[in-house]
Amino acid sequence: GRIFREWAIVFCALFLSMGAGPPRAGAGAAGVQDPAQAKSDQTKPPEVEWVTVEELKAKLAKNEAVTIVDLRAVDSYAQTADKIKGAIHMKARRLRYRLSFTPFKELPRDREIVTYCACQSDEISIRAVQVFQEAGFKRVRVLKGGWQAWLKAGGPVESKPKV
Repeated sequence: GRIFREWAIVFCALFLSMGAGPPRAGAGAAGVQDPAQAKSDQTKPPEVEWVTVEELKAKLAKNEAVTIVDLRAVDSYAQTADKIKGAIHMKARRLRYRLSFTPFKELPRDREIVTYCACQSDEISIRAVQVFQEAGFKRVRVLKGGWQAWLKAGGPVESKPKV
């Protein structure tokens, strides 16, 4: 029903956004690429790193400087009263735009950032890590298992701000 349709739309939009972008280096004037060059010229996206629930809980317990970004879809976010303690919630599709504003504009590029969502395979968090990396952030990781894993492990939460 409705949830599957919404999920399919999000997935398609995500899939399409990953393929969009400027032509790859190494393409000739006619856009034909020499197969011998194909391997060396194509830049492969940086590897995505993961953080476990236990690692993140330990960082929070030690008050380590870590910025947590909640990328749960609006309906998923609306269905709960809580978020991970200290997390900043935003729409995934607005992330690239939001990077030029507070608090991200002021963040040092070596600041640790952890993204999470409520997706089955953390796919929105993975895409967000790539957006942060493209913007020059060096230490960005995905919370393995996202929101569900956090709740299951009893990670610290706080009430969402009242709108």
